[in-house]
Amino acid sequence: MAKGDGYGTTIGPVATLPNVITVLRTVVSVGLALYALTLHGSDSDPLWWVVAAYAVYYLGDSADGLAARLLGQETRAGAVHDIVSDRLCTAVCAANLVLLQPDLAPAIGIFLLNFMVLDCLLSMSFLLWPIVSPNYFAQVDPAVFRMNWSHPAKALNNAGIIVAVLVGSLPIALVIVVAQISVKIWSARRVLALVRERETSDAGHVTPAPGERG
Repeated sequence: MAKGDGYGTTIGPVATLPNVITVLRTVVSVGLALYALTLHGSDSDPLWWVVAAYAVYYLGDSADGLAARLLGQETRAGAVHDIVSDRLCTAVCAANLVLLQPDLAPAIGIFLLNFMVLDCLLSMSFLLWPIVSPNYFAQVDPAVFRMNWSHPAKALNNAGIIVAVLVGSLPIALVIVVAQISVKIWSARRVLALVRERETSDAGHVTPAPGERG
């Protein structure tokens, strides 16, 4: 495949500008979110610190991906780095959401289960194929890509719980997070089916041992 088409089997270089951006945005976002945690229960309002933490997270997440594409520095190592960094930022920011809206704790808990476990495993599944990142999963399965890593899907992945917190309604929040986790379960089942189909295909094309060849 030509350069830039998402093909890749090696982990790739680690010391790249996109990875530096990922480190910086993660450190700053987590730092802001942790500081916000110290303000809960005090006379200071933590809300704007939480907003700042999310802003750095989202803008930085867009910036590292853009830099990787523009500089031709998309790597499998960078994709994994980005995926795990997203989880760290989300976990600390979500802790603030629980304190800001304790009534929504059940919904936020379901969201974290989804994003930290199901979505993480699903995002890492790109490593089972010779592609650089989940952004190229359309080469494996267009439907799973559209539901998880297209631009609209990415926007809804984290924004849903924020919208729910802003609305402040537990029923609405539960509808949002249950819909999200349902999509991830469907996607995971589809990916597992693809893996099993490939394993079955590979098993049917086993190269015979030298002594077994005619």
